[in-house]
Amino acid sequence: MEDFLIRRLEARDADAITRIQGAITKQPTTIDYQNVVEAEAGKEDRVSFVAELDGEVVGYMITYIIHGGFGLEKSAWIGLFGVDPKYMGRGIGKMMAREVFEALRKTGIRNVFTSVKWDSTDLLSFFKSLGFRRCDFINLEKAID
Repeated sequence: MEDFLIRRLEARDADAITRIQGAITKQPTTIDYQNVVEAEAGKEDRVSFVAELDGEVVGYMITYIIHGGFGLEKSAWIGLFGVDPKYMGRGIGKMMAREVFEALRKTGIRNVFTSVKWDSTDLLSFFKSLGFRRCDFINLEKAID
């Protein structure tokens, strides 16, 4: 197995995350990952990681901590996740998830959530392999015109 390094997210990772997201979706992204990554990397209680191979970022998992949301005292949400398609299937996502779960455990957080589109069977399978299951929350949506 290759020697992947799992480390905390840093502001300098934004370009790599943009590149990975483009490789996953096969289209240019309109999301300003520079601002997203800088904001998350600047937080004192951040629990977000990237995976590196030979100094190149090949995956990311950005987690947000929410205080007092939806009846839970403190919880975490995996909001952004991706692995460069060239490196999928090598356990990178699971390695990052282990780091995230351990860091959350140390902060006392016991509930981790994420949201997956119903037809994203590959992502759904991945999160199920980590032990995620359906929960008591229902995703709701309202389009703002």
